[in-house]
Amino acid sequence: MKVLLCGMYAPETSGWFKKEITSLEDLQGLNMRFFGLGAEVMEKLGVSTSLLAGGDIFPALERGAIDASEFSMPVVDANLGFYNVAKFNYFPGWHQPATMFELLINKDRWESLDERAQTQINIACMANLADNFAEGEAKNFPAMVENVEKHGVTIKQWDQEFLDAFEAAWLEVADELAAEDEYFAEVWADLQEFREGYKTWFNSIYLPRPR
Repeated sequence: MKVLLCGMYAPETSGWFKKEITSLEDLQGLNMRFFGLGAEVMEKLGVSTSLLAGGDIFPALERGAIDASEFSMPVVDANLGFYNVAKFNYFPGWHQPATMFELLINKDRWESLDERAQTQINIACMANLADNFAEGEAKNFPAMVENVEKHGVTIKQWDQEFLDAFEAAWLEVADELAAEDEYFAEVWADLQEFREGYKTWFNSIYLPRPR
């Protein structure tokens, strides 16, 4: 297969909760829809997780089958009406700071294309990524404002205690997966190396984010 990065979603919210979470103890025994490796992190913090399809989340919240759910970025979540049944929307989406989409092409078919056609596909994917990034930055804050002003949602930020706990649990999950999966270990080591180098740029170039 020829794999091309060809789309992305903006960062997700950390989730919609029926009750305010004021301490790590409040996570104990919580039933929450969660996705991927983030679910393993939440389970280490005492949360019982399940993976539900998008269309099944609202009914599960409404019936009380789950107490909370993460799903997507605010403008997408708004379309599913989570604000009707869960009034606390938490940020940042530590578990999914971006969602990347790949275009998969049969490798033989890709190699049969001339250079011009390959370049056209590459440029189309680059344009789609740029549009996705701009759209995510432009459309999510109006959805957040509407949630607060029209639907009575409270926007919450995880404090440092929670972020530290999420990170510690994630490092445990990553270490466990690296120990049992050689390819995961390779990818994780590569990412760690990049992040360590990237600090040189990140810590120097950007203004502190206001809280």
